[in-house]
Amino acid sequence: MNPSHPVARRGSALAANLGLSERVFASAADKAMARAIDAGIERVESGLVREVQFADSIADVSTRYLLEAGGKRVRPMLTLLTAQLGAGATDDVITAAEAIEITHLGSLYHDDVMDDSDRRRGVPAAHAVWGNSVAILTGDLLFARASQLMASLGERAIRMQADTFERLVLGQLHETVGPTEADDPIEHYIQVLADKTGSLIAAAAQSGVVFSGADPAYEAPIVEFGEKIGVAFQLIDDVIDLSPQPEETGKVPGTDLRAGVVTLPLLRLAELAKTDAASADLLARIERDVITVTAATADLGDPLDTNTLASRIVPSRATVDAIVAELREHEATRATLAEAHRWAAEAVAALAPLPEGSVKKALTRFAETIVERQS
Repeated sequence: MNPSHPVARRGSALAANLGLSERVFASAADKAMARAIDAGIERVESGLVREVQFADSIADVSTRYLLEAGGKRVRPMLTLLTAQLGAGATDDVITAAEAIEITHLGSLYHDDVMDDSDRRRGVPAAHAVWGNSVAILTGDLLFARASQLMASLGERAIRMQADTFERLVLGQLHETVGPTEADDPIEHYIQVLADKTGSLIAAAAQSGVVFSGADPAYEAPIVEFGEKIGVAFQLIDDVIDLSPQPEETGKVPGTDLRAGVVTLPLLRLAELAKTDAASADLLARIERDVITVTAATADLGDPLDTNTLASRIVPSRATVDAIVAELREHEATRATLAEAHRWAAEAVAALAPLPEGSVKKALTRFAETIVERQS
């Protein structure tokens, strides 16, 4: 096991993986739940190591690459947490948690190829090590293994996996193609987040309810919670991208912006630029001095005019940093933060039908920690 993984640190994996304070869960029931989840996550970790092994030597190395690089295991942790509403970490719950995490792992290989990302989890991206073809095929192998695991749980699990995978792919497709003229760019962007991130988090939480034999009445609220908290998570990432504290975020401020990745602050800025001269000026300077021209940027069309960018003079680092800082303090970013808080609040509200207790408290606190990450 990677020594930096949360399970290997002091304190419960529940607290470490979901960003929760140990002090929040001080009752005997809370501690018992945390111990049960810790035991479950250790089983999941062992299962992940076993399930990503392949007889083929190349596949065996490439599939284990990002698993061994670490990860917080948020999705299996949510599966194990919601399973506490039923019989707990049964064998089926563990299998489902493994399948969900392997699906997520496979998507990372594909995402890094499509985004041309240099690094993932502190190591060079897989495509930088083996090339695009091997990275894509590795992702495909992981998707196949996840499907095999879900198939062992029966038809219901197969349908859940297929429906979720369809949404993951559609989300990536719609992000790649961008909104049509008939689409509202912001609504389109939120739907992409719901499909790419929210759907798998929702499936993780849903699996815990379904495969622990919990009351079926809990399933719809848990699915709604998962999807909404997934959107909130990604919106907060948009804000964090502009953070002035790279030592905490692990990224250069404005990494996505510099790479031409459209995020909600940029979309909000473009909306404000239609009627506000200062916003229009900032957008023009971002287009001219910050955004790297790539095919992905051009595909997104409005509000970014890429025709004026190809021959521009490369600005100084200080100029770019100043523009990123200006966007960070702009109303567009404040609106993004408010949107994230709204999605998180709606996620918590969806939990109303759940019984009071340790599970509901943990899910509520998880939602709160998601939107506290920008500080």
